Amino acid sequence: MLRRSKNWDRHVPQAEELARSAGFRRLRDRIIALADPGRDEVVIDIGAGTGLLSLALAPAVHKVWAIDISPAMTEYLRAKAASAELANLELTTASAVSLPLVDASVDVAVSNYCYHHLRDRDKERALAEAFRVIRPGGRLVLADMMFRVALADGRNRRVILSKIVSMLRRGPRGLARLFKNAARYLIGRWEHPADAEWWRQAVVRAGFEEVELELLDHEGGIVTARRPALALPAQADAAPDSALAA
Repeated sequence: MLRRSKNWDRHVPQAEELARSAGFRRLRDRIIALADPGRDEVVIDIGAGTGLLSLALAPAVHKVWAIDISPAMTEYLRAKAASAELANLELTTASAVSLPLVDASVDVAVSNYCYHHLRDRDKERALAEAFRVIRPGGRLVLADMMFRVALADGRNRRVILSKIVSMLRRGPRGLARLFKNAARYLIGRWEHPADAEWWRQAVVRAGFEEVELELLDHEGGIVTARRPALALPAQADAAPDSALAA
């Protein structure tokens, strides 16, 4: 069974603060541009949080399903959707590894900084679920941390160093946060980010095609992919000459 490594009901204010930041709003705009949703399309936002993507997408599409594991996040987003008078935003509490939608029911699946909270095997399960609910020919656009806590790769080293420097610049509070994160990592309770190559291979394993990766200036990256369209039925064999002559 999937374990919740963090009680997200207690982190609504922090999630909303991030959603209002300039960096996350730029990332939101890039995800939506890559998703390129149509007016008649149905979108699922996996790990919707307080609505960074869902609220921006709802006015532009037929329907948005906003899925989050936290009841408090869902209720917070429900209030925001009501205040924006968005009748086409459907909210439900569920996990990314078990989406409460029927097969092939959405045109686009989007997600922003959700999957790094899952271990690799659960990321694979979540990708399989995204594939299941996307219609043939539909799209996946997923942003997340894309690095490993490892020093062999140059990008990993740069990301880790930038995070350490950023925390140290915050003074004693940053140093305490650095030690806390180090302790959580050592006991296996820190986030579980995966590097870009892992993501490329995992998305292909899930069945997607046209997989592309866009690495960002910070630790993040964006994966775009498409569920293969249904193959056209083979044309019937031409009638034999004897039948045509009959």
